Amino acid sequence: MSKVITTIIPIFMLIILGAGVRRLGFMKTDFMVPANRLVFYLAIPALVFRALTKASLRSEFDPWSVIMMTLAVLVIVGATVLYNRQRNVADGPLQATFAQAAIHGNLGYIGLAVAFYFLDEAGFARASMMVGFLMILQNFLGVVLLQYYGSAGTVVSRRRRDLLLPVLLNPVILAALSGIVFNLSALPLPQIFDRFLMILSGLALPMGLLLIGASISFSLLRRWLPQALQIAVLKLFLLPAAGLLLFHLAGVDRRTFAPGLILLAAPTATLTYVMAREMGGQVELAVASISLTTILSAFSYALWLGFLGTC
Repeated sequence: MSKVITTIIPIFMLIILGAGVRRLGFMKTDFMVPANRLVFYLAIPALVFRALTKASLRSEFDPWSVIMMTLAVLVIVGATVLYNRQRNVADGPLQATFAQAAIHGNLGYIGLAVAFYFLDEAGFARASMMVGFLMILQNFLGVVLLQYYGSAGTVVSRRRRDLLLPVLLNPVILAALSGIVFNLSALPLPQIFDRFLMILSGLALPMGLLLIGASISFSLLRRWLPQALQIAVLKLFLLPAAGLLLFHLAGVDRRTFAPGLILLAAPTATLTYVMAREMGGQVELAVASISLTTILSAFSYALWLGFLGTC
């Protein structure tokens, strides 16, 4: 339990600090936008690439973990689509964002942060491998869901094409693929470049967590609380629970599935807001779900990490 506490509390202290300094005026929008780009395009890719260059991929990679993780996401997608039908809500943007927010996790900022501080070096390398697969899957499904519930027309089609290319060129995905290829090549990583990556990657987690805290909106959270609570149950509890069940059915051991469970339990990604805005989703619900799931993930992660520590 002490490891759970020492993992969760420092992470969410940084998130709370980010929320506080934003309200004190230290982190304004004109700072947050370029800072987010710096973290997303440079620091996190450096962190992922460096971890993968040092991993024993041939012995650590487990395809069953990736398959079961994928199936868990698809199960929750199916559940949200069925739930939308039962509610008989005619609001397409709301349905699209509801379904997307329930499966699109904040892997780069929070999922990797929890994995980095809770797992050992080999576990974090496995998490870095899984991030690439899960990012591709959830971004693809996000576009599909927004298109499925959106109104037909050339504007939506154009936006879909505009979003697909950034998904394929996602810097974290490219860093994961590059790290895997470099590792399999058996080439040594020069010490100078390794230290450069170490220094650059040191920026990723603290700055990313501060930015997450600064993006929390309590006003929209109050307005959309019932829907955001439903999303939180799906994203923080039912999705990782489905993954845990499938891992056990496939016979995957705890050491191997722990990174996947941590990633599945990540709160709703900030990218859901971007995709909702660009593809006609419910933008306010996206912001509210990001805010609430981020806050509640402190408690849900305590639950899941406590489970991992006892099994």
